[in-house]
Amino acid sequence: MKTKKMTFGAMCLALSLLLPQVFHFIGLQQAGAVFLPMHIPVFIGGMLLGPIYGLFLGIFAPLTSFVVTGMPSADRVIFMMSELATYGVMSGLLFHQFHFSKKKLGSLSALVISMLAGRLVYGLVISIGTYLFQIPLGGIQAVIMATMTGVPGIVIQLLFVPTIVTIIDRGGYFNEPEVITRKA
Repeated sequence: MKTKKMTFGAMCLALSLLLPQVFHFIGLQQAGAVFLPMHIPVFIGGMLLGPIYGLFLGIFAPLTSFVVTGMPSADRVIFMMSELATYGVMSGLLFHQFHFSKKKLGSLSALVISMLAGRLVYGLVISIGTYLFQIPLGGIQAVIMATMTGVPGIVIQLLFVPTIVTIIDRGGYFNEPEVITRKA
């Protein structure tokens, strides 16, 4: 089971690097800010792998992308790490520990709550950065602008993340195989 989780986590990390590149390759300006492609594998990984894997995916997806591709920019990477780490932890906690996986529309509910929590943390980190370092980061206006710019990506997430999570979860990929014992 641990090998499956690590493999799936590595795939989610790889997708979090690949998906933004696909959008940039198409030639869309600010495609990452509009379509939020890095968020999708973090949400999926958090829900299917749990909060610890979600935390690490949320931290390492933007950090690895920055090191490899230079995106997100250096001035944004810390904010994205805090936001995506929150997405990964919250989606994992809600889906596993709070048993949203067993509720009707549980993955959608976990996604929406995680989105709100992530944006809240994003706003808090921006506010703290503005206060501590006297850097004009835009405060709450920056969070509102980022949310408005990302509406197409939010719609994509709402459509695809619950569907993908439900298909993989119901498909039994992470279920332990039953041990068949022979009676003597």
